[in-house]
Amino acid sequence: MHRRRFLAAPLLLAGCSKTDSARPAVKIAVGGQSQLVYLPATLAQQLHHYQQEGLDVSLIDFPGGSKALEALLGGSVDVVCGFFDHIIQLNAEGRSLRSFVTMLRYPGLALVVSPATNRKIEAVADLNGAVVGVSAPGSSTDLFLRYLLRKHSVDPANVSFTGIGMSAGAVAAMERAKVDAAIMADPAIMMLARRTKSNLRILADTRTRTGVKEAFGVEQYPAAVLYSTTGWLEKNAATAAALARAMRKTLAHIQASPDAVAAAMPKEFQGDDPSLYAEAVAKALPMYSPDGRMPADGPAAVQRVLAVTLPKVRDAKLDLRATYTD
Repeated sequence: MHRRRFLAAPLLLAGCSKTDSARPAVKIAVGGQSQLVYLPATLAQQLHHYQQEGLDVSLIDFPGGSKALEALLGGSVDVVCGFFDHIIQLNAEGRSLRSFVTMLRYPGLALVVSPATNRKIEAVADLNGAVVGVSAPGSSTDLFLRYLLRKHSVDPANVSFTGIGMSAGAVAAMERAKVDAAIMADPAIMMLARRTKSNLRILADTRTRTGVKEAFGVEQYPAAVLYSTTGWLEKNAATAAALARAMRKTLAHIQASPDAVAAAMPKEFQGDDPSLYAEAVAKALPMYSPDGRMPADGPAAVQRVLAVTLPKVRDAKLDLRATYTD
């Protein structure tokens, strides 16, 4: 608890004044920037919220959360916009990472069957022997798939995992039956349905409260967050506070102006069909946290889920309060 207060106090004090004449430069790695699960990070830039907080933020896109994490650990970025899963996983391995804004209260991921597969897949148990796409090996989509397989008594060793990204590459892989199923997120899911003119079979869906409850047994499950190493956060408390303010301002904007969110995003994210993108954003709105705070039972739920497939998480004695700060 002491360590959490040590960080929180500077964060609060930092909000009182801005004395630096130069804008602090911050590099943020995003594990699939065009996906709606990470929309707040880009929207904050589009709305100039980082700039208003005195920051010079660069968003760097990666094909998955595991690659974004590698960039953080390698020192090429300062902060990651990724899933809270990795914080629990890395803390269990002896690394000290901490989130400081929770952007999603539902993960927004779904296990979707390829409409072009020749396999008969009607339930998760039918994935035995199948090829299933994830964004990247070791990513949160990978961890989610392993959890679902174990939950339905399927040995992950009997399933072929393959990285297909989260956007156009994932849609193409599903459309051409390069994989039998995949963990996907919107707008890719809606794009696949539109392109194949099919009612997609979805085996698990965490885009809604009901789906989260069914998959994880909780009402809210922390997913996309801003996180960094504890060392960086303690040395850059004022910068972290400014990022937190920018993100909370953005989350409030999403709640207050939902109709304007899609239009504010970069044109390249909207693709060839802006109306489809706007529809996907509207459907995703309930996923976003209204205030950026971590749900009280969130870290324990993530630890419980990861413990199903990760022995180090299962055996670790974690101080969950040290894995996040509000």
